[in-house]
Amino acid sequence: MTQLSAARKQQPAEGALKATADKALYGGKSTRRITVRDITAAKERGEKWPMLTAYDAMTASVFDEAGIPVMLVGDSAGNCHLGYETTVPVTMDEMTMLSAAVVRGTSRALIVGDLPFGSYQEGPVQALRSATRLVKEAGVGAVKLEGGERSHRQIELLVESGIPVMAHIGLTPQSVNAMGYRVQGRGEEAAHQLLRDAKAVQDAGAFAVVLELVPAELAAEVTRTLHIPTVGIGAGAGTDAQVLVWTDMLGLTGGRVPKFVKQYADLRRVMGDAAKAFAEDVVGGTFPLEEHSVH
Repeated sequence: MTQLSAARKQQPAEGALKATADKALYGGKSTRRITVRDITAAKERGEKWPMLTAYDAMTASVFDEAGIPVMLVGDSAGNCHLGYETTVPVTMDEMTMLSAAVVRGTSRALIVGDLPFGSYQEGPVQALRSATRLVKEAGVGAVKLEGGERSHRQIELLVESGIPVMAHIGLTPQSVNAMGYRVQGRGEEAAHQLLRDAKAVQDAGAFAVVLELVPAELAAEVTRTLHIPTVGIGAGAGTDAQVLVWTDMLGLTGGRVPKFVKQYADLRRVMGDAAKAFAEDVVGGTFPLEEHSVH
């Protein structure tokens, strides 16, 4: 085989690699909105991807520019931004407002809006009504709801109606009053139930499922079993994707953070130092100076 023939033989492979790189969720060249079909394709390629929460346009724009492919407008906003002790008090009005802001602040990421507690538990019709608000009024590309087998009918109707659904099993924070904050899936019976929940949401049509606070070995088994992507949070490295609450990830939360959180910055300290410096300049008469004044 000549060198020219060998080069020509390599071209399709190189082209395929470039096409794959262009389609990559993180670091891809495409500027269009990411869709659930892209998420499915990433699973088929064995590609891992990151997801962060976002609750406002400015923060979301930063993450979008950084290439974060999926953002969750989580009801964790209740704890992080609205001053609630849990996610339970968060309302549909609040989720709609926050989701719309995140959508406006982004151009590429798939935005997933959380259905808050009390917005889908009555049954499929209520779930459809709530999800429709997030799609029509906020412009999200998908919704997320908690529960496995118990939410099967809700997921099924939403998907049949054209609304993509990300499921959420394991620790489900909206059920904090019933289960508390503890690892889920420990023990043979609990592990079997988690697997049943995972298969139930897949069968209902969910395009992905969040596994929260689940033993790493069990999360890896679920990931191998399902053909839809798994998104881990406190579920080890064996899932297809990872999600963190952004205020935890950037060190803004303060106080004790969960064991599974890696803090990539200390924004609480940076913001506190900046606020103190501003206050000292004002009190000391060194701000504003001439260059900060308008004439």
